[in-house]
Amino acid sequence: MEGALERRELQMYLQPKVRAENGTVAGAEALVRWEHPEKGFISPATFIPLCEEDGLICQVDLLVFEQVCRCLSKWREAGVEPVPISVNVSRQHFRDPEFLTEYRQLLETWKVPPEWIELEITESIMFSSSEFQYVKDFIQTLHKIGFTCSLDDFGSGYSSLSLLKDLPIDCLKLDRQFIIGRFEERSTRTVIEMIMNLARKLGIMTVAEGVELEEQVSFLREAGCDLIQGFYFSRPLPVEEFERYAFGRSLGAGGEAI
Repeated sequence: MEGALERRELQMYLQPKVRAENGTVAGAEALVRWEHPEKGFISPATFIPLCEEDGLICQVDLLVFEQVCRCLSKWREAGVEPVPISVNVSRQHFRDPEFLTEYRQLLETWKVPPEWIELEITESIMFSSSEFQYVKDFIQTLHKIGFTCSLDDFGSGYSSLSLLKDLPIDCLKLDRQFIIGRFEERSTRTVIEMIMNLARKLGIMTVAEGVELEEQVSFLREAGCDLIQGFYFSRPLPVEEFERYAFGRSLGAGGEAI
């Protein structure tokens, strides 16, 4: 993995987030892909856990963030209206309270407004009251910088509805297991409707991941979900393919290996 980072074999892909009401592109999530020169494509499900074990995940996150900044800067210079891009923040970043300094420096280098980037944190980073308070303070710091913040994988483990009440998040991403696991059960749909309704009343945007079927799209639209992400609309795409999907044309180089 260290060699892959040095040889810049990791690439940023973008998966579109579309508006539930009309299917137009409203944003994207930045995802990392590894194209090994001999073994070919290596699944993130394989190398991301290894990066987390070896402490390399922070380097991966930083490289992806830099590529996002570079991409947004290119879109601005090309004269298109950029769509916001969300970037994952690993749990390991929270061991270093100064890690946002590097992120701010990259924003300045590429002259990217922070409101164009959404930082995603997962509910699994909170296991105690002290960690909860730290995350709450962290989100407030993000807002002071200008970032928006989303809570990823909501409902996957330790979630409680109090998170929506107590955390100042801007967006909630429903865990994909709600969609691809037991979606056919009426109880699951009732829970999804309840979460969407509560988030809407709290002024929190909602995103559903893992959407693959037309009936899922129809239900989520009726339930009041704001954005949909999944193979039904598009797989994760190389940058230039995403540009054609979102803007109708490729804007040139910018999806190179990081």
